[in-house]
Amino acid sequence: MEKVWQRVKDAIKDSLPPHVYKMWIEPVHFFRVDGENVVLTCPNNFLKKRVMDNFGLLIKNRLNRVAGEGYNFLLEVSRDGTPGLPSARQAAADAQLMLPQVNTRPKNGRMLRKDFTFDQFVVGKNSDFAYMAALSLASQKTPTQNSLLLYSPPGMGKSHLSQAAGHQILSAFPNERIFYITAEDFTNEMVIAFKRNSIDEFKKKYRSCCDVLLLEDIHMLSGRTRTQEELALTLDYLNEAGKKVIYSSSIQLAKIPKMSEQLKSRIAVSLISEIEPPDFRTRVKILQHKARGRSLRVPSEVIEFMAEELKQNVRVLESGLIGVTTKSCLLGVPVDLALAESIVKNIIATRKDITLDAIKQLVSREFGITAGDMISKSRKQAVVRPRQIAMFLARRHTDQTIQSIGKHFNRYHATVIHSIHTIEKEIKEKGEVKKQVDIIEQKLTSGKF
Repeated sequence: MEKVWQRVKDAIKDSLPPHVYKMWIEPVHFFRVDGENVVLTCPNNFLKKRVMDNFGLLIKNRLNRVAGEGYNFLLEVSRDGTPGLPSARQAAADAQLMLPQVNTRPKNGRMLRKDFTFDQFVVGKNSDFAYMAALSLASQKTPTQNSLLLYSPPGMGKSHLSQAAGHQILSAFPNERIFYITAEDFTNEMVIAFKRNSIDEFKKKYRSCCDVLLLEDIHMLSGRTRTQEELALTLDYLNEAGKKVIYSSSIQLAKIPKMSEQLKSRIAVSLISEIEPPDFRTRVKILQHKARGRSLRVPSEVIEFMAEELKQNVRVLESGLIGVTTKSCLLGVPVDLALAESIVKNIIATRKDITLDAIKQLVSREFGITAGDMISKSRKQAVVRPRQIAMFLARRHTDQTIQSIGKHFNRYHATVIHSIHTIEKEIKEKGEVKKQVDIIEQKLTSGKF
């Protein structure tokens, strides 16, 4: 009967787009025959529901054609090592049993956040494909699709899914060498390698000593010609060796300015998945999940109120939840709608007040220039630096896209990205620019502008 199921899968494969088959049908495996029922298994409840809702009738029809009209099928979640992807929940349980031996730091790069696992990610219609794509890539030793690009505005869960894949791989394949870095990390490391005359070691590290590359914020590579060339060559080595790569970006690949076609073509072979803003039902699930994780008791009417009002992204939802429960604790009052309204009102008011014009006016006043200077063609340092800071703050404190910010300041996308990168770098150096940004941010967040 296992051979019969394989024939059924082959028949289904011919009737579905390749990426749909790989995501939803390929992980379904034959388990046993129970009377007239062919029992199949799949990795988790999420996939089970999607398969039954979207492909149940198709599977039944193909099964009847191949095996005869007398057979039905049942779909169960794999719990005993049956072939297929492990469920995210089961993987998390396995990881907990191995906690004394598990290190959340990959072989190189940044630390993986302990709470950024698949079990801690709330799946909705906005993110179901991205979730399954990341889980599929992470759970298989040799996946048919070995690279994935996650694209979304900030705060939608790209980093969570990327790091969740890292955790899953460390749990399932502990000997895999995982590098979790940002595009900025890669660039800075390459520059240092050139300065220290150790570029050969840098190339060997990424081309020969990396099994999994988790590369965040690839849009920040805009305009960095030398870095793009080196990364493209590195990706050639990784792809030829069948290594896994997960990219993330806040800008669609085709719209990233000043990125070479050579690099774009390497990344474009990936499975590309967009994460959209969560709908109301998903926002409710996110708040409930985060409340349980923090052992907080929040009435359902408060959850639903915040889910209705805080629509921007997951970070804003979490900020609202923390604000409500913290204020309740400090004042010794219950969490109710009145308390939630006071917190949500402040969050919405702050976000509405911090506009591009408000940022431009405040920064201009702080540096003694005019708003007209901001959008002028002047390249004087006294104008360029405030302009860069304003664009950095616009990206951080508004929901405007890179393109919108560029238009507002009369600049191209690449200039905005370069400005953001420049200010981020100088903030890390904790010099004068950091002090200036801190002062301006304090006035922004307090409404004193």
